[in-house]
Amino acid sequence: MRTTSTTLLLARHGQTVWHAENRYAGVSDVALTDEGRAQADALGRWAAAHPVDAIWTSTVSRAITTAGPACRVLGLTPHREPALRECDFGVVEGRTLAEFEAENPQRAKAFRADPVSYPFPEAEDPRTAAARGTDALRRIAAAHPGGRVLVVAHNTLLRLVLCSLLSVPLSEYRRVFPQLRNAAVSELRFEDGRAALLSLNVPCE
Repeated sequence: MRTTSTTLLLARHGQTVWHAENRYAGVSDVALTDEGRAQADALGRWAAAHPVDAIWTSTVSRAITTAGPACRVLGLTPHREPALRECDFGVVEGRTLAEFEAENPQRAKAFRADPVSYPFPEAEDPRTAAARGTDALRRIAAAHPGGRVLVVAHNTLLRLVLCSLLSVPLSEYRRVFPQLRNAAVSELRFEDGRAALLSLNVPCE
């Protein structure tokens, strides 16, 4: 019996105004830069050449804006999924890791060694974030059997989800997936409830 596979094309939102200094945005609603809007346009051109059946985004404006050109070129209305939002980084929202380290070097050292066991103070538990994000992707895949779906979300959430789906320890997400590049596409295939990573960080242009 032939199995049905669904392809999810994962994209991180475009560059934001906090990107240059590598500030943690998390739940903060941070706008795209001109470069970020250009990256969104490039994702739209990519979608025109590689059409998808549906587009899903987080409910945060930087992801919605990034998906906008792809939605327009394909005539699709995006599905907005709250579970695709970025992790809440607690006291480090709007700050850099270096700034936090200067204030609390021991906690920063522990975070670097194991960001899941030692998340930032007042931050969302990374295990909780991984679970909600993984559940969201599974639901999206189930809603589009045999289809191709563009999912626009966030750097840390998607890295945690990739670890969860690919049986990589969550504590290794910063090492195994150092960064998902802005508006680059990673291809994930779901088949029989299992996920396979087919490509990572492929530029749109």
